Amino acid sequence: MEATTFVLFGATGDLARRKIYPALYNLFLDRKLSHSFSVVGLGRRELGDEAFQAMVEKSIRDFSRREVNPSASVRSFLKAFQYNVLEVGNAEDYLKLLQRVEQLEAGKGSTPNRMFYLSVGPEFFEPIALNIKESGLGAAKGWKRLVIEKPFGHDLPSAQKLNLKLSEAFSEEEIYRIDHYLGKPMVQELDVFQQTNPVLHALWNNRYIANVQITAAETVGVEERAGYYDHVGALRDMFQNHMLQLLMMLAIRLPKDSSADEVRFKKKEVMESLEPLEEGNIGSEVIRGQYTAGVIKGKPVPGYLAEPGIPAGSVNDTFIAARLQIDDPFWKGVPFYIRTGKRMKEKSTRIVIEFKEPLKQVSSAEGEDIPNLLVFEISPNEGITLQLKARDPQHKGKFKAMHIDFHTSSIEIPEAYENLIHDALRGDPSFFAHWNEVELSWKWVQPILNAFAENTVPLHTYAAGSHGPAESDQLLARDGHHWWLDAAGEADEEAGEVAMRDAANF
Repeated sequence: MEATTFVLFGATGDLARRKIYPALYNLFLDRKLSHSFSVVGLGRRELGDEAFQAMVEKSIRDFSRREVNPSASVRSFLKAFQYNVLEVGNAEDYLKLLQRVEQLEAGKGSTPNRMFYLSVGPEFFEPIALNIKESGLGAAKGWKRLVIEKPFGHDLPSAQKLNLKLSEAFSEEEIYRIDHYLGKPMVQELDVFQQTNPVLHALWNNRYIANVQITAAETVGVEERAGYYDHVGALRDMFQNHMLQLLMMLAIRLPKDSSADEVRFKKKEVMESLEPLEEGNIGSEVIRGQYTAGVIKGKPVPGYLAEPGIPAGSVNDTFIAARLQIDDPFWKGVPFYIRTGKRMKEKSTRIVIEFKEPLKQVSSAEGEDIPNLLVFEISPNEGITLQLKARDPQHKGKFKAMHIDFHTSSIEIPEAYENLIHDALRGDPSFFAHWNEVELSWKWVQPILNAFAENTVPLHTYAAGSHGPAESDQLLARDGHHWWLDAAGEADEEAGEVAMRDAANF
């Protein structure tokens, strides 16, 4: 790794403590950081270097996936951290920061590089980027890179405006837009999985796949984010970024050993092939919902409108389900069903690929309805399950499910932020969102935002602890499909389907 100064805006924030510092610590343990690596943390709070280092140490003790024991390695890691006070709009603070960074670089003995990580609210992205340029901080002798978190805009016009402003200080090749779902190991394996397995590669098309289901369900409500979330909702918070990125990663078909440019080009092709929603059919292709009071894990929880900080009568969406179609030779005719929501029955992110059933036309044997499924569990546990239909050797004329499972619970694997920060330091943008993807995602979502604003799409309710509004089942039912809901692979009994517990026990 090259000598790098990691300049962290928002160094005392929750994201830095929970994710960024533990990620840096584990990269340090794995020797994936340069010996000349240093961190300058920035914030409005008055804090000395020793107090900052103590905060970082507490962070890694509380949140690192590895146990932190007193050792020389911990002390060596903490020595890389220094702190500067900075007010985002104060130009003089950036000049002082430049002096601090240049002092650190002078002792490195190699061409210094600068990574600017913006762990701050989106309203600060533009002024920070412009001040980096105007202060001279962006005039690094080596490379410079800007890492930013979502949200990248709140609609298409705001995203376009923000990108235009950032491009005044950084080129597209220097901007790394983090979507932490792209850092999850199972997501990063999606393209490799179908590239390197000839059988699956051959099946990865509309000839064999009946439908694709992508679910990201949360059991939590809005918690302390009411002021933010009520202006955002599930469509902006999850669907426009995380969910569409998962769709792109699943739908791309790449040659072996593809470059980052090829990955981004293919993802852009997927978004360009995504059939747009017309004003007249948004209500039939998109279901929006809001949770009411219910029970989660045996405990009663309030409805959205009863959450602290939520205004009376809010029509904000906490659940989104949509039916999407990709108009290309590989996926034409295959429905992609996407849903995400808060206060759902279980916390889970998974992709379910259901294969077509040729025997349905020629057989009526018991168990014939058992589906052939390929399931990618992304969180909270990671794993892959292939469910195949097989003849039951104990009962002739019947079928049963056979499962091939791989789970990573017993394997120590890097967390998403470790992968993404390491890739950014190496200059590998494969798993970061390019502006083309972001803009095309907003273009696809914008008609839905307009319809929500005009209140032309019904707002359905669902009880906390359920699988979402019953109306979301109709997205699949009209195509002859149903959701595969939980970790047991069960069908939706609430929608009148027959549960196949023995058929899909993974």
